Amino acid sequence: MKKVYFKTFGCRTNLYDSQVMMSALKEYEITENEAEADMIVINSCTVTNGADTHVRSYISQVEKSGSGAKLFLTGCGAHTKGESLLKENRIHGVFGQSEKQKIDFLLNQEQPFYEKGDLNHVDDAVVGEFVGKSRAFIKIQEGCNFRCSYCIIPYVRGDARSMDEERIIEQVSKLALNGFGEFILTGTNLGSYGQDTRTSLAKLLKRMGMIRGVRRIRLGSVEPIQITDEFKEILDEPWLERHLHIALQHTSPQMLKIMNRRNVYKQDKELFEFLSDKGYTIGTDFITGHPGESEELWREAMENVKNLPLTHLHAFTYSKRDGTPSATMKPEVNGKVAKERLHELESLVKQKNYDFRKAFNGELDVLVESFKDGYFHGLDQHFNKIVIDSDEDLLGNWITVSDYQVKEEFNFARV
Repeated sequence: MKKVYFKTFGCRTNLYDSQVMMSALKEYEITENEAEADMIVINSCTVTNGADTHVRSYISQVEKSGSGAKLFLTGCGAHTKGESLLKENRIHGVFGQSEKQKIDFLLNQEQPFYEKGDLNHVDDAVVGEFVGKSRAFIKIQEGCNFRCSYCIIPYVRGDARSMDEERIIEQVSKLALNGFGEFILTGTNLGSYGQDTRTSLAKLLKRMGMIRGVRRIRLGSVEPIQITDEFKEILDEPWLERHLHIALQHTSPQMLKIMNRRNVYKQDKELFEFLSDKGYTIGTDFITGHPGESEELWREAMENVKNLPLTHLHAFTYSKRDGTPSATMKPEVNGKVAKERLHELESLVKQKNYDFRKAFNGELDVLVESFKDGYFHGLDQHFNKIVIDSDEDLLGNWITVSDYQVKEEFNFARV
């Protein structure tokens, strides 16, 4: 059997989509060794120019290796860069996310092809195993109805649509029976789940939490307005991870308007303080250097961030995406200035995380996920890293850690 290697870029939704393709593969063998692959499926990201560059660089790297592997492109980049890469003869085939369950058929194609797919497609796949993972990713929705001025994703993922709830429950039940205890919910706009099917994220979570074997549920990114009163009712449930990632993108009220965001800083602050008081760590997304971000607005944003109980950050400098409203906005912010602002923000939130870990003196509930350089690595209930020194084989196990050292980058324990 010919061997296929899956190279996944970008978000957890892509990780899930790669697992769907692996599960659907029948005529080929999956390999985790890139060098022995006859074919490579590149599941791409296009959220920034940097993401596109990473994909192109990877293609160049494979070409230079002389392996002769046949390359296929899917993911969000298939819609923005697929045609040009195909015309350059750098890849053999391009296919959209809706086509991934036809993976055997697509890999069998002798002639180069472009199968853009359908942006209204709703997944019905049930994944029963995750190759090389100790936790399971569950995609519950696809697409986004928000139209933030800087974002290309709705144009490549389509409008928001929810997966069938019974299908999700079936999948979680099957994975729990296979020994998975942690489930990470993912989607393009996770919190919009159920708006088109007369249910809600909170209702889904309650059902998942009742499944035998489900120990921890972690959410991808949600919007502030999606933390509803109904959602707040489940915050004390033992299976909900004590960490929420809530996308703000900015904290200057004027910048939020420019970015066509739906959140309001004053309300964001009240929400974050409420969640912090409930014992949650909070992460957010943030863009620096968006057009219109003057020094005055930046300073205001930083003062606002200082007043938020933030512990985690996913931030990047603004990246112009053709076809979005932000692409033509003025005045633009110098790239060097945007990077300096990014580093300033990262430094502040890193300190906030360190301060939280120093102040927290409770036990850590850890899923041990990997072993490298002589140590075990895992994540606790607050989504903080822990490095463990142990003579036992802890890989894939849940452990409770009460004695640990707080280091600058992570917690450390001897077990």
